Amino acid sequence: MEEVMKQDSWEERAAGGIPEQTEAPAGAELSLAAATAAVVAELAEAGKLGPGKILVVGASTSEVAGVRIGTGGALEVAQQLLQGIRQIAEERGFHTVYQCCEHLNRSLVMERSLLESLGLREVSAVPVPGAGGSMAAAAYSFMADPVLAETIEAHAGIDIGETLIGMHLRRVAVPFRPSLRYIGSARVNAAFSRPPLIGGERAVYRTQETSGSRQCD
Repeated sequence: MEEVMKQDSWEERAAGGIPEQTEAPAGAELSLAAATAAVVAELAEAGKLGPGKILVVGASTSEVAGVRIGTGGALEVAQQLLQGIRQIAEERGFHTVYQCCEHLNRSLVMERSLLESLGLREVSAVPVPGAGGSMAAAAYSFMADPVLAETIEAHAGIDIGETLIGMHLRRVAVPFRPSLRYIGSARVNAAFSRPPLIGGERAVYRTQETSGSRQCD
């Protein structure tokens, strides 16, 4: 029973007992930086993010500002989101990478040291608001030695404005619903990953025998 409870805890942590919201939360008076920090902190706790772990961030500053994705990006908004993300990342010691928009094939802004330590494939571009997105551009300008990677397998992800980050998450992704479902006007989705459950009480190693003797073909 103890082992089953441990396995179920992945889903319990994801659900968090928090009901689905369809409207902006009562905490909408929070600043963008504070709201972002609150969401990232909840995800970091649920996903056990710490040193050596990687968080991928996708964000539409247009959606945060209340307009359709790709129509009203703003570096000022991105800088506020970045402030909240960096606050929690520095407290817990995990890495953050930032997904560019489709014009740069959803490549990822990260520090060169991380790219080299993971042996990732570098791609050549400098993200700007019109090609890459404001979030990626803000992150690129802030980093010490920024570089773009083609892809990554992150331990967790946060998606502000439904930009789609699943292509950069490790298997198996567990949906996580934070207390705040909106940052500004943008809907927030998140997930952390867990190792595939290979073996254990739930695993089946052979089909049920149809006779009393073992079968061997």
